[in-house]
Amino acid sequence: MTLPLSDFNFEVMQLLKNSYLDLILTAGLTVIFIITACFGLGMLAKWISKKRGKSSVKQENAFAGYFFSAPWIVGFIIFIIIPLAFSFYWSFTDYRVTSRDSANWIGLENYSTILVKDESFRASIINTLYLTVIGLPLQMAAALGLAVLLNRKIRGERFFRMGFYLPVILGFNTAVLLCWRLMLNTGTGIINQIIRAITNAVPILGYANRAIIFVQEIITAFFLGLSSGKFNLLNKVIEAGFPAANRVPLWVQSPLWSKMSVILLMVWGCGAMMLIFLAGLNNVPRELHESAEVDGASKWQRFWKVSFPLLTPYIFYNLVVGLINSLQIFEPIFVLYRDNQPLVSSTISMVYYLWQKSFSHFEIGYGSAISWVILVIILVITLIQFKLQKRWVNYDLY
Repeated sequence: MTLPLSDFNFEVMQLLKNSYLDLILTAGLTVIFIITACFGLGMLAKWISKKRGKSSVKQENAFAGYFFSAPWIVGFIIFIIIPLAFSFYWSFTDYRVTSRDSANWIGLENYSTILVKDESFRASIINTLYLTVIGLPLQMAAALGLAVLLNRKIRGERFFRMGFYLPVILGFNTAVLLCWRLMLNTGTGIINQIIRAITNAVPILGYANRAIIFVQEIITAFFLGLSSGKFNLLNKVIEAGFPAANRVPLWVQSPLWSKMSVILLMVWGCGAMMLIFLAGLNNVPRELHESAEVDGASKWQRFWKVSFPLLTPYIFYNLVVGLINSLQIFEPIFVLYRDNQPLVSSTISMVYYLWQKSFSHFEIGYGSAISWVILVIILVITLIQFKLQKRWVNYDLY
C-alpha cells in the first residue's frame, strides 16, 4: 500500500524538522566541505607549482602539504579573517542587531565617542589597569615562589606540581567560579572563616590583617574615584579609620573588594606561569650555584645573583602573556558580578564592557570599535615591552 503524495510530503517535512537529522546533515555537509577544500587547495598549490616550472616531485609535495594544512587554513579564513574584516567595517557604522534599518556609515564617530566622550569606557580602562598593575605582579610572584619551592627535590613533588597546576586545567569555567563565589561569601565563606580562625588564634596577625584591609580599601577607593571622578568613597574610608578587630574582607559584597576578589582568582590560576619558571630554574647550570656556594654565597644570594638574572627570559615571557591575559580578563567578572549590578561598575573591564555593548545592548558597530581600540592598546603595550626587553632581559646563556 502506497502513501498519498500529501502524506509522503508530510513525512518528509517531519523528518526535516527532526533536530537529530539536522545535526547529521550538518555534520555530513561539513565533512564534504572539508574534503572538497582540502582537494581544492591542494590542486591549486600543485597547479601553481606546475606554472612555476617545478618538478613533478615538488608538485606532489605541494599538493600533499596544502592538502593536510587546508583544514586549518580554511578555518582560519572563515573564523578569523572574515570576522575581522566584518568587525573592522562595522566599527565605522552604527550597525545594531535589533534595528530594522540598514547600517549607516558614520566614519570615525564611534572611535571619537569611545576615546573622548564615553566615561564608562574610561572607567573600564582604569579597572583593567588596576587588575593589571596590582594583580599581575602578585600572580607572577606567587608563580615564582611556587616554582622555587617545587624546584627542591622533596617527597611528593609530582603531587604538588599536579595540585598547583590543577587550577589551569579547571580554568575559569562557570562551575569553578560559582564555587569561588560561595567560598568568598563574607559571612559563611570558607576563606573568611579561615581568616577569622587565624586572626583569633594569633593576635599579631589580626593587626596585620586589619592593616592590609585598610591599605587595600584606600587604594581601591582611589581607583574608584579616578573612574567616577568623585572621591567621596575615599573620604569615607579615611574618616572610618583603622578597621575594627572583627573585620574581614567583603569579597563579593563591597565595591572596595570586588576587584581584589578577581585578583585572588588570577593568583589562584598561576600554574602555567609556575611551570615556565620551573623550566627556567631547571635550566640554570648547577656549576654556577656550586661556584657561588664555594665563594660563601648564601641561598638568597645564590638565587638573587645567579638564578634570577638567568630567569629574565622566562619572566619576560610570563610578563607578556600575563599582561595580554589581564587586559582581556572577562570570565571571573561575568560570573561573579553579572547579576550584582551595584558592583558591576566597580569591576567592569574593557572586554566586559565590549560584551555589554555588543551582546547586551546589541550595538555591534560600537562594540566592534571598542574591540579594535582594545587590540591597539594591547599591541602598543606589547611592542613597548619588546622594545624595553634589551635593557633587562639576559640571553647570555641561551
